[in-house]
Amino acid sequence: MPPPPWPSTLPFPEAPAETTTRLRPVRTRHPARTAAAVACVVLGLGLLGGAATGTWLAGESPTAPTARTGYADVHSLWHSAPVDTLFPRTLRGDGAGPGGADRIWTRLAVAPDGPCTGALDPLLVKALQPVGCLRALRATYTDATASSVTTVGLVFTEGDRTSMAALRTRFSQQGLRERTDLMPRPYAAPGTAAAGFGDGQRASWDVNVLTDAPVVVFAVSGFADGRTVTDPQPATEAMASGATSAPAQAGLGHEAAGIADRIERALRTSVDPATERPR
Repeated sequence: MPPPPWPSTLPFPEAPAETTTRLRPVRTRHPARTAAAVACVVLGLGLLGGAATGTWLAGESPTAPTARTGYADVHSLWHSAPVDTLFPRTLRGDGAGPGGADRIWTRLAVAPDGPCTGALDPLLVKALQPVGCLRALRATYTDATASSVTTVGLVFTEGDRTSMAALRTRFSQQGLRERTDLMPRPYAAPGTAAAGFGDGQRASWDVNVLTDAPVVVFAVSGFADGRTVTDPQPATEAMASGATSAPAQAGLGHEAAGIADRIERALRTSVDPATERPR
């Protein structure tokens, strides 16, 4: 059986991406059992055909999964999906850097899953209360030059489509994504380049409330040398043309936004491998 997808202690060393188990031997089929199986298949096909006809008459595609089922499944994805699926060991950011430069990020460590308290600033936890918090998952990445570190996270909520849409509207209308007192907290993994990545080292961040999944995606970036940042900027401002702050000059807005975008894509692939929607 595969190992538990989320570690209960600090993940050093990291577990392999996937394992498998030995298949059971196949028994010799008996003629009577074979006939019965064929009858069941025929009956099952008849039932499926009737269901498909009813769906066609209702004007829906019989092959398309219902949105309700997919949405509900995401609530439990935090403990059913492998770590390497939600937080790939390597992320490619083609054109994600300043001026369209390519980026490659490597995962340093994955934090134990836990409640939102501790992973997020208190005011951000309060802002998410209308949708509830099932679990917060976090991982920290570094860039190819090891000059920056970024913690990215997924907050799995208890919200439905209506409450998530309302929360996204509130974040947009009230400018909550840009407030420094709503910054996510970094995961400073001991023994890595992010060991000194504390609250005072936060330089740029991004928070995105999804509406097609009960999830909030966030990322916060900083310098790998542990320097204190006195003028943190949200990613949208740090990425703006002509921005001159230290986070903007170092491309840390692009780091936060780029990594958050790739993790969001990984999440969408886990939910529906054939669908990858824009942010």
